[in-house]
Amino acid sequence: MTDPDRPHSDRTRPRSARAFRERYPESEIELAYAGIDTFLKADKRAVEDLADFDAGVLGVPYDGAVSNRPGARYGPGAIRRASAWWAYLSGYKGGLTNMQTGRQVDFGNLALADCGDAPVFPMDREKTAESITAHVATIAEQAFPVVLGGDHYCTFPAFRGFAEATDHDTVGFVQIDAHTDTVAESAIFGDHFHGSSTNLIAESPHTDFEHVSQVGIRGYESPDFFEFADESGLNLFTARDVRDRGIAEVVTDAVDAAAEDADAVYVTFDIDAVDPSVAPGTGTPEPGGLSADQALETMEILGGHDAVGAADLMEVAPRYDPTEGTGRLGAYLLVTLLERQFAE
Repeated sequence: MTDPDRPHSDRTRPRSARAFRERYPESEIELAYAGIDTFLKADKRAVEDLADFDAGVLGVPYDGAVSNRPGARYGPGAIRRASAWWAYLSGYKGGLTNMQTGRQVDFGNLALADCGDAPVFPMDREKTAESITAHVATIAEQAFPVVLGGDHYCTFPAFRGFAEATDHDTVGFVQIDAHTDTVAESAIFGDHFHGSSTNLIAESPHTDFEHVSQVGIRGYESPDFFEFADESGLNLFTARDVRDRGIAEVVTDAVDAAAEDADAVYVTFDIDAVDPSVAPGTGTPEPGGLSADQALETMEILGGHDAVGAADLMEVAPRYDPTEGTGRLGAYLLVTLLERQFAE
């Protein structure tokens, strides 16, 4: 049925999309569950096209180096989908007040691009690592890299790409995790799997154990591990240290130790650092972990530290969490870090 009040020319042809959006400016607010999945609904850009951006997001859908449950290949998609909520809120409200910190936040001030996923080769770990290194390096030459994993082995080539591209002499490493990932060699898995990533990083030309800080470690490690930590200079903060001293003091000490005499700090957050009652969607869950509040406060502190130059979020395996809460928390952790870095 035609509208008699509309001009004849309007009634005989459909309105254009541009005209509709001009007539209804609120149509620019995209619902959290609408549109194409990018992190924080950011513009899609090639890794080479980040000259005007603060940060570039890269997915790594690879879990070929796990020792327990697979599924982290689906992590980047789950994190991206969950992140849309904060982009929607910011657009809908025209900026936000973070009720935990009391700070004003406007994600419109964050120049963020989503570079899609690095090419991965499920049956070729070496080629996949080369791909991760190359793509993270290309982002790091222009902007702050944010990597969505993927299993924790992916952190090693991502760290390498950041260090090589920025040409830093020493890069500190802050690892929020249930496990130390310091295995030098496994009779079953070799020396390149998600349990060896931190050892590979510490043995690389870009850092050493004295510039590695680990927060939230629990469960079981090798015999005499505490002696190894003392001898190597590893800055070790267990889950019990967190309970005894408080998360803020521990994380502050951890990042300060990693940053001392370093040119920059790379942050990795393994979602299994969080207690599995809160984040069950991961490959190697370990009871007794961080609360959601402690995890968010961790990222507030790290995001506010001047030395932090890159970050990743690893080991989200969404199929083990039908509530989708693990991916949601993972997205919130990265949103919190980016908020402190760029959007306050």
